[in-house]
Amino acid sequence: MIYNNLLKIKNKYKAGYFVLIDPDIKNENKILDIVDTINNSNVDGILIGGSLIMDNGFNERAKKIKKISNVPVILFPGSVNHINPYCDAVLFMSIISGRNPTYLIGEHVVAAPIVKDLNIEPIPTGYMIFESQSMTSVDFMSGSKPLPRNKPEIAAAHALAGQYLGMKLIYLEGGSGAEESIPNNVIKRVSQFIEIPVMVGGGIKNPSTASEKVESGASFVVTGTFNEENISISKLNDFANAIHGV
Repeated sequence: MIYNNLLKIKNKYKAGYFVLIDPDIKNENKILDIVDTINNSNVDGILIGGSLIMDNGFNERAKKIKKISNVPVILFPGSVNHINPYCDAVLFMSIISGRNPTYLIGEHVVAAPIVKDLNIEPIPTGYMIFESQSMTSVDFMSGSKPLPRNKPEIAAAHALAGQYLGMKLIYLEGGSGAEESIPNNVIKRVSQFIEIPVMVGGGIKNPSTASEKVESGASFVVTGTFNEENISISKLNDFANAIHGV
């Protein structure tokens, strides 16, 4: 069970480190190199997905990633169209920060039979989007109003509702290419208020920021966009060491 493995990672280190790969057409020639670099680093797993895929090659690229990856590959779907068998598990995400019924339950009703038929492990995830200085891809594509960055109590209440609804993971999202990461006081309040793991992503551009998220209560830290431009084993290990608490 991938979720149980996540809990083991969380217990082994201060927190776990995941790299998000967006298998869009712009990454066509970089995917294998990115995965090979991850394989030779201390990264704990790969998330694969994005808010918008601009061609029909998602499944083929996911297949390539899964074939050569030495770490767990977890699907991070932007829509039901991204569900495919080339993963170890799927973050079965409901955008609990918004009020758009499509992403609260609508897409899930369509996706659930597919996930069952493909025998993919679902990880029920409460996905919470936070405001950024500019509109992010996930803001626009989800049609959801993001949570305020300066209201940790509102975030904590949403996260607790997610836990009580049966979510096994809460994902605090700053957005792809976000200029700012999730505020540390928000992470701290949420992690203290709930009893399930907290994953944090968006705007985490250096190891010191990643370490701050862990010290604030993050169980898992996700980095993404910067890896597409300038990925290296040493850079990934710097992040991994900061997140693991080595």
